[in-house]
Amino acid sequence: MSVKLIAIDMDGTLLNEHSALNPATIAAINAAKAQGSKVVLCTGRPLSGVSPFLTQLGITGDDNYVITFNGSMAQTITGKIITSLTLTHNDYIDVEALSRKLAVHCHVESEDHIYTANRDISPYTVGESSLINMQIRYRTPEEMRPDLPIVKAMFIDTPALIDAAVAALPTAFNERFHIVRSAPYFLEILNNQASKGQTLKALAEYLGLTADNVMAIGDQGNDLSMLTYATHSVAMGNAIPEAKRIAKYETKTNVEDGVAHAINTWALTD
Repeated sequence: MSVKLIAIDMDGTLLNEHSALNPATIAAINAAKAQGSKVVLCTGRPLSGVSPFLTQLGITGDDNYVITFNGSMAQTITGKIITSLTLTHNDYIDVEALSRKLAVHCHVESEDHIYTANRDISPYTVGESSLINMQIRYRTPEEMRPDLPIVKAMFIDTPALIDAAVAALPTAFNERFHIVRSAPYFLEILNNQASKGQTLKALAEYLGLTADNVMAIGDQGNDLSMLTYATHSVAMGNAIPEAKRIAKYETKTNVEDGVAHAINTWALTD
């Protein structure tokens, strides 16, 4: 068996159009686990936004893992941190100031809260709070603790405003941070060493595996690094064109049980 670790993005990949798990997906993941493959959810969400799905999938214990915050962290299901790559307070100050200059909403996330300096809280921040089961705290930049570990920053706004922000990002920001677009309305700003691909590689090596043992399944810009890393890379049928160009395989859409099709076709042994 060559596929020993299956890394799966969540939104637009693992989850259907209702942000839920389909029975066929659960069955395929159970079959992969039964043959000894590790199934690792790789997501922009924190652990709190992943845990309900891990329970449904029966993925538990300190010998199972999840990659959270778009690669800023790898941790066990019980929360033991394997790797952690965060932003500094100075990073926060500069990112928040740039968001005001570009006229887009911004928030940052710690391990357990969302912080926004926008008194008029963005509906996208409210949506993110609901999605990842994390409370929002309003704090001005002056009120932010300098020692607060910030896992990631996000520009969150209408797709048109995010398009404009992407075009206007200073070159120095692209060099200083790892910046990925995880949805049309989300632009995520991470530690320069943080990406799904880098952290997936680190986790695979931690487990004594190589890229040849890894399948990665994804659909968006924040998945490109792990699709590049994994030998068995799979783009969803609903993936962005660049993901389809990079991936070795293309599966069905998330509405058509694309993850189940990928696992059953390319990961399970006969």
